[in-house]
Amino acid sequence: MTRVFSGIKPTGPVQLGNLLGALRHWVADQDDADTIFCVVDLHALTVPQDPSELRTRTLELAQLLLAIGIDPERSTLFVQSHVPEHAELSWILECTAAFGELRRMTQFKDKSTDAEFVSAGLFTYPALMAADILLYDTDRVPVGDDQRQHLELARDLAMRFNHRYGNTFVVPEAAIAKVGARVMDLQHPTRKMSKSEDSPQGTILVLDDLATVAKKIRRAVTDTDTDVRFDIVEKPGVSNLLSILSACTGESPEALAGNYARYGDLKTACAEAVVETLRPVQERFAEYNADPAGTAAILARGAARAREIAGPVLSRARTNLGLLETGPT
Repeated sequence: MTRVFSGIKPTGPVQLGNLLGALRHWVADQDDADTIFCVVDLHALTVPQDPSELRTRTLELAQLLLAIGIDPERSTLFVQSHVPEHAELSWILECTAAFGELRRMTQFKDKSTDAEFVSAGLFTYPALMAADILLYDTDRVPVGDDQRQHLELARDLAMRFNHRYGNTFVVPEAAIAKVGARVMDLQHPTRKMSKSEDSPQGTILVLDDLATVAKKIRRAVTDTDTDVRFDIVEKPGVSNLLSILSACTGESPEALAGNYARYGDLKTACAEAVVETLRPVQERFAEYNADPAGTAAILARGAARAREIAGPVLSRARTNLGLLETGPT
């Protein structure tokens, strides 16, 4: 089977765009691929973290992934720092990457501009991301536009290492996110919904109180006229609501537009669909959240399974690179 790898950072609450744009596709990928999903807590360390909060967010993110539908019997789910092979291969790939390649990463430029403290990890973390992917002989990596450059670097590093030291890594392919999950800010519909706190009324968090979710959608920005149609350029607010409703119902936004003559009716339908999408997720999350030991056991099994794959890949890289293996003691 095709092997798919994806990771998510525990750096903030999961919002509706994450769920409809990526995480539901992770669940679907379990049907026809060998899926490996990782809470990438080491990536969170590129900026200072509160230790207690990081631990809590990491566990809760894993619980949310389970609640969304990641099945630990069908997928490998683990925490990145529980598999030490990630850190070792990252160093090997840092030594394979060129300084200029890392300096050209647009996310580093964006996140380091005007920052008071810029860690070396922020500069080198694309090598860690490459290690995450290459450790598992990954065939396919679902990525959005913001991560495409990093996936290309992972491909380049795999090919460079293979050329220098012999066939070692599978060169992964990008899988562009499927159409139908374009979720924009409810108050600023020309920009993506984000985890940031810049627009709390424009962002729906997956664990928001359901009454709050409905209220945010009823207060969503629409457009000046009253025509309900799907037109992202001319009617971004209405089109955003239609896109969200489409992602929740499976009907096309163009077809849905014909069902509504008034914005209020569209908002009501969208609110109801989102609430019913989130309700079972929140109920399952509450069950997992009440049993942290059970979640920890699932993650331990996932890490053990991940190491069964990652260990031989790292050993292959070490051998081909020329590192001396440990002898018998």
